[in-house]
Amino acid sequence: MRRRDFEAMVRAMAAEMPPAFTEGILEIAVTGKTVPHPLREGVYTLGECLPHDFGSPGEDDAGIRSSVVLHYGSFAALAREHGDFDWREEAFETLAHEVRHHLEWRARVPELEKLDDAAEANYARHDGEAFPPLFYRDGEVLGEGVWKVEDDVFLERLLSRKAWEAAAGRACPVAWHGRSWEVTLPAPLPDVLFVTVEGVAPAPAGDLLLVVRRKPGARDLLRKPAAGRHTARATPH
Repeated sequence: MRRRDFEAMVRAMAAEMPPAFTEGILEIAVTGKTVPHPLREGVYTLGECLPHDFGSPGEDDAGIRSSVVLHYGSFAALAREHGDFDWREEAFETLAHEVRHHLEWRARVPELEKLDDAAEANYARHDGEAFPPLFYRDGEVLGEGVWKVEDDVFLERLLSRKAWEAAAGRACPVAWHGRSWEVTLPAPLPDVLFVTVEGVAPAPAGDLLLVVRRKPGARDLLRKPAAGRHTARATPH
């Protein structure tokens, strides 16, 4: 299916939804993104509900605003892999799922504030500014040790002090979309290292970051963890 035909189909589906369901949704749009799942091969994120105005705890939920987006690239990737892929059925299920997210979020404002804080910290990371080292943990949970903040995916490896010391300057495994990769870490390692991983396939929609983190001990109660950045190209393992 061509993108313009897909967009027309989604618009028609959105127009048929009850107004009470779509209240507070600023737009229902289609992007060209292909968003592979970080862990499961052959699985793609077809749509998302993106909050904009979270309000504050105790406020009327009428202040909550969001956008619903469907990713045409992800639909096309699945259609290429599955000859019996039903574009209409998958689009309707995805649209209904994301609208349901909007309705659920309107009832859970505090959790959305955490997402907002994580997004702000991620902007600071992109701009080379200081940021809270564990901000990504307030993002969307995709699996054990995997978080997503907007389009960026964070894979955390929490190491004991001994394993952390041994990992410096060596290859570190990275799991992505059902495949195994390796990246070489720098030496020495900071307490928390954000490694921007390049070269994986399929490519993520945003940054793929391996967060190598030393397990904190009693002494860390009196000090802030030192964070660092590194870029490494992944090789198949």
